[in-house]
Amino acid sequence: MFPRIVISYIGLMGDDQSIVFLDRETLGPGVQLRAPAFPHQWQEYAATTPVQAGARAGAATILITNKVPITRGLLRETRELRLVAVAATGTDVVDLAACEEHSVAVCNVRNYAATSVPEHILALMLSLRRRLSAYQRRVRRGDWQRSGQFCFFDEPVTDLAGTTLGIIGTGSIAQALGALASALNMNVIYHSLSGRELPDLPLVSFDELLNRADIVSLNCPLTNASRNLINRQTLRQMKPTALLINTARGALIDLAALEAAVLTGEIGGAGIDVAAQEPPAPDDPLMRLCHLDNVLVTPHSAWASEASMQALADQLIDAIEAFVAGREMNRLV
Repeated sequence: MFPRIVISYIGLMGDDQSIVFLDRETLGPGVQLRAPAFPHQWQEYAATTPVQAGARAGAATILITNKVPITRGLLRETRELRLVAVAATGTDVVDLAACEEHSVAVCNVRNYAATSVPEHILALMLSLRRRLSAYQRRVRRGDWQRSGQFCFFDEPVTDLAGTTLGIIGTGSIAQALGALASALNMNVIYHSLSGRELPDLPLVSFDELLNRADIVSLNCPLTNASRNLINRQTLRQMKPTALLINTARGALIDLAALEAAVLTGEIGGAGIDVAAQEPPAPDDPLMRLCHLDNVLVTPHSAWASEASMQALADQLIDAIEAFVAGREMNRLV
């Protein structure tokens, strides 16, 4: 659930709105952003550094960001700002408390990737369990030919059917993933970090999930409480054959602890689509892990199917239009 902070706004129609998109390049080049249906001026930047953000946001009444941090300091540099529209679901880049203090509304987009992300997670699980990266490498270097056999199977292949998927999170993506896994005859269990009660879901404690799951998937928001949720201690609670999948936020995992756990065989492998710093630095543990056959690293692309990105763009403009018309949509502040 999203925090709900209520601030009253008078409809803004009648004045031209100055809309600034700080990081338009975070949406694919094929994504179409329709013009909002009210008088406005539109300015977009491919990318914006924190140093550039103040000057670019200064005169905006509506600010769009995906990854550019909206901090208390940045808000002090704005003069007319009324709305921060986040082109994502996660709002960890926005200081919500500071926005409330400055009477700036905040909205996000929701449920746009409930097909794309679960499918990506399923692809990671299947690829890791069936050792596709290892087999591709072996075929390329000629091991199949040298074996002299019609098939080559010196990498262990494990079915998903009958195994247990532990999903940390209970939102739309988590539930869509659970449905896909159930269709493959996997046993699915969930844990809610917020204590959310959903009678239709098999909810278990965090410790039980780590102990039972053959695959653990992180599908929860990043908060102060969930930062480094997966660490040296929690990794030791997982099965030595278990896989860890993260398509949520990079800082949910202590990557140094994950690297040690994978290298020592404490867990079976990992599929990672996000990093605490994106892109990761060359010496980041993630860049060392990606060379291992039992680790798959993708560049924060789980959400980015063409259909999902266009749905995000359409909903983003819908939410902005709703705000200007005096209606609430996807509001957090």
